[in-house]
Amino acid sequence: MIANDLSQHDFRQIARWLYEKTGIYMNDSKQPLVNGRLQKRLRELQLTNLSAYRKCLMADENEQQLAINLLTTNETYFFREPKHFDFISHELLHAEQKQRGWQVWSAAASSGEEAYSIALLMAERYGLASSWQIVGTDINTQVLNTARRGIYPIQAAARIPQNLLKSFCVKGKGKDEGWFMFKPALRDHVTFTRYNLINGPGLGQSFDLILLRNVLIYFELADKQRIVQNVLSNLRPGGWLLVGHSESINGYDPRLQTVRTGCYRFMP
Repeated sequence: MIANDLSQHDFRQIARWLYEKTGIYMNDSKQPLVNGRLQKRLRELQLTNLSAYRKCLMADENEQQLAINLLTTNETYFFREPKHFDFISHELLHAEQKQRGWQVWSAAASSGEEAYSIALLMAERYGLASSWQIVGTDINTQVLNTARRGIYPIQAAARIPQNLLKSFCVKGKGKDEGWFMFKPALRDHVTFTRYNLINGPGLGQSFDLILLRNVLIYFELADKQRIVQNVLSNLRPGGWLLVGHSESINGYDPRLQTVRTGCYRFMP
């Protein structure tokens, strides 16, 4: 018999562990959420209570990644916050004549919808033979596996413009009916890797555009500022940083110039 309730002590221990690992802060109001997400894992491990699970968690690195996968939120969909994609398509890609391909980082990529949305715009503007590249990162390995496959339920395609869907996607048939996938030539421009935003630069490359959208809301102010500095260390002078429409990083760094809601230019 598995206990239904996570004690406040165990919750705070797990919340402290999650914060130390990821920088994600969970206050006491998140206790029911944590409890609910961990119950299935307890059944799989045949543990009788969450206190026992906490001890297992602290001793096993593989279990720690599974817990991170369970406890992180990954709400996303194609062309989310469409004004940002209009800005990228109509102002950035058409206004800037680059001598080399764009290098773009989707810094909280989740299951890949944001990265592939950018890839579709790049493919439309420059074609698939150009050297543009998208890198998607996330701390959750489960959603990254989905992103790498590039296969999604057909219902998820509703937000993708029809011309892009026809040009760069394939509808599943037979056993794959009800799904669609991105063509391999487009997927070749998109890579995904695990990355912890709170832990520092570490990517070893510079980008022209970084999307850090709808992720800072899960962090405390000091950690938000730290993440922004980590991200900026990977942004080329004159490059662009986008955050969510409901987020603001005004005052975080004097080198960031606000262009419009959620859109900043990096001018060292």
